[in-house]
Amino acid sequence: MQKATTSTAYTRQYRERLRASGDEEVLFKLPREMIALLDELKERQGLRNRSLALLQLIKRGREATQ
Repeated sequence: MQKATTSTAYTRQYRERLRASGDEEVLFKLPREMIALLDELKERQGLRNRSLALLQLIKRGREATQ
């Protein structure tokens, strides 16, 4: 049970650090083909993770609608 408590505390601290930096963690359920698209964009753009690829797509979509 100690490990679960440690894991919970670590997760809580991680989320607090995210919020303090102006970010928040969100869990998405996406079809596999969308994950593949994010992975492709990530690799092509040399991004660190899927989150950055998704953020880039959201920004592009936002610019297109304004």
